[in-house]
Amino acid sequence: MSGSTAWPLPPGSTLGVMGGGQLGRMFVHAAQQLGYGTAVLDPDEASPAGLVSHVHVRAAYDDRAGLARLAQVAQAITTEFENVPAQALQALAAQRPVAPGHAAVAIAQDRAQEKAHFQRCGVPCAPHAVIASADDLQQVPADLLPGVLKTARLGYDGKGQARVADRAALAAAWDELRRVPCVLERLLPLAAECSVLVARGADGAMVHLPVQRNLHRGGILAVTEVGAGVLPEATAQQAIEATRAIAQGLGYVGVLCVEFFLLQDGALVVNEMAPRPHNSGHWSIDGADVSQFELQVRTLAGLPLVAPRQHSHAVMLNLLGELWFARGAQAQEPPWAEVLALPGVHLHLYGKASARPGRKMGHLTVTAADAAAARATALRACELLGIEPFREP
Repeated sequence: MSGSTAWPLPPGSTLGVMGGGQLGRMFVHAAQQLGYGTAVLDPDEASPAGLVSHVHVRAAYDDRAGLARLAQVAQAITTEFENVPAQALQALAAQRPVAPGHAAVAIAQDRAQEKAHFQRCGVPCAPHAVIASADDLQQVPADLLPGVLKTARLGYDGKGQARVADRAALAAAWDELRRVPCVLERLLPLAAECSVLVARGADGAMVHLPVQRNLHRGGILAVTEVGAGVLPEATAQQAIEATRAIAQGLGYVGVLCVEFFLLQDGALVVNEMAPRPHNSGHWSIDGADVSQFELQVRTLAGLPLVAPRQHSHAVMLNLLGELWFARGAQAQEPPWAEVLALPGVHLHLYGKASARPGRKMGHLTVTAADAAAARATALRACELLGIEPFREP
């Protein structure tokens, strides 16, 4: 972190966040709970975070006047999404502490740089090749096919990627992606997906949340389950150690999520990282004594980091815009009263004005004393909402 600010920041100070989406909204709630003022920079006048923040700077992420205003009102600044311009974070860091720093965010914005960082940290990733030119395309090793072609930049939630079976499909997909720099990864036989969230302070102290088992549908996270037995203990420990190594190698400050693939032979390979809180960590608001968003506040304000304790088994369901159209062509509110009648259900809606397919509208976390009870309630919620049920691990 850089910039000139008294440390640690006491409650009553103002914390800034670049981005006005749901992650920013939950950060704002956590900061306000601890007594901090908040400032959000986002161009959307109806942004979920802007609607609940003390200050909303309505400006583009690279707008000089907007950045100057944010630095004026906030004593420290973070980001809620990885595609905020790294140059904007660098400019802010000349005036205020910024966490995570622009260098770490820049690496997370580029899959090629990201994979190079994983390799430097000794963390295995999928065999891959960087494709930035027609020559690179011709020189792709045959053993990387079939594979998944992903844009090096600006891809998320399954966007900017395509499965390719052979060289002809690879060439067609690269054309479809407008021949931008891409990374081709070998298609691997997956048994499961998981993620780990760590929080690292400016003093190097680091804590982590329990390993989270994830299910994706259409490239978007659908279900996260956390608790004893969702993954083999050795696999969970390996994922935690790998995530800590990645954060340490970046000199990271803030909350970092790293996603992994568990292969059918038991091997663990890293997929990607997000320099921010993550959808798979939302369960921590209701299932742990310190949430990922409180950890984000603590790392930004220079407060002590304490290891979160999970007090309940948790299943988190992502609520996408399709649910509002489950009963007809016109948007209708899902049957929240029936869902909220279930034991251990915690509903979080993000304050978005309109629903559309694929849009993250909220999440539902089910907490219970054991895995069986949490799964049973979550499956009943799926039935009521019209969500495709998930299978037990």
